[in-house]
Amino acid sequence: MNFTNTQRDTAIGQMPKSALIAMSGGVDSTVSAMLMIRAGLDCAGAIMKLHPCVKDAEPDARACAEKLGIPFYSLDFSAGFAEQVIGRFVTAYQEGRTPNPCVDCNRNIKFGRLLEEALELGKDCLVTGHYARIEQGADGRYLLRKATDLTKDQSYVLYSLKQHQFANIRFPLGGHTKQEVRKLAREAGLAVADRKESQDICFVPDGDYARFIAEHTGQKPAKGRFVDTQGNDLGESKGIVHYTIGQRRGLGLAMSHPPYVVKLNPEDNTIVVGKDEMLYSKTLEVQNINLIPYDRLDTPLKAWVKIRYKQVEQPATVRQTGNDSLIIEFDKPQRAITSGQAAVIYDGDFVLGGGTIK
Repeated sequence: MNFTNTQRDTAIGQMPKSALIAMSGGVDSTVSAMLMIRAGLDCAGAIMKLHPCVKDAEPDARACAEKLGIPFYSLDFSAGFAEQVIGRFVTAYQEGRTPNPCVDCNRNIKFGRLLEEALELGKDCLVTGHYARIEQGADGRYLLRKATDLTKDQSYVLYSLKQHQFANIRFPLGGHTKQEVRKLAREAGLAVADRKESQDICFVPDGDYARFIAEHTGQKPAKGRFVDTQGNDLGESKGIVHYTIGQRRGLGLAMSHPPYVVKLNPEDNTIVVGKDEMLYSKTLEVQNINLIPYDRLDTPLKAWVKIRYKQVEQPATVRQTGNDSLIIEFDKPQRAITSGQAAVIYDGDFVLGGGTIK
């Protein structure tokens, strides 16, 4: 499909008159607010209170809002976050999957509950500092496009958004590079201009998922066993929540070949290890799908697909097999296809949709 007849983000429907800005105290959200104010919108800032483990950024966010001269709200979404993001995160690891909590947060909290709050406050739209672009096709349907700055592009974690959400959100940084955003902040005298950005999952800042799961559930993960592909016992493991497909480091196994995790079995808490070549596969099944330019795929589609955030898209054929499922067949085998991660489909810069790898 060729998406050449599109309107730019600034021409999506009517220009909104007011906006709620999702603020974190960082440079991206602060510059997003500044750009909306300069565009003449009646703006307010808001921070989401999510979990005790999430760094308290409210003082910084409130200070940024005060600097910009806009009202500020502190919104407690901790209950929904615990159920719809953390709960799913913990369950996925316990079931041998590797989740992507940012997708769940975007779908249910940021562009779910926070968007609802923006509209309830009488604002026309929700604005965030995501690096992505929203455009509108000739048929009026909203489209999601990669950011101009491909090194910061976040379209991968936004694939699950629906048409009604796109209609009420704006990404003012989609056409800017990160360097341009920092420059705008410096020129405006914003203290956050050179603030370092976080790269970790917000509620597990140290990256120790197993520790977090143990503290959250109040139960230490049960130890399991390593086995080879024939089922032969190789020794004790820490339990499946400590491992992910393709992992090599930290296994502590002495074998005739470098061992890699090739499968996780939650039924008996075993971790199957094998050779690197066993990690390659051409086909995967996707569930919980969302398609953006159309309602369903009536015929097989040649497209480009990425199965992890930092991966370069790979050529593949996509077939819809049910109301909520797809089969994706890559032209070449892909390494470490991982259950629970997102498979996101692209046509050039445009996101066609995606789903959760089954």
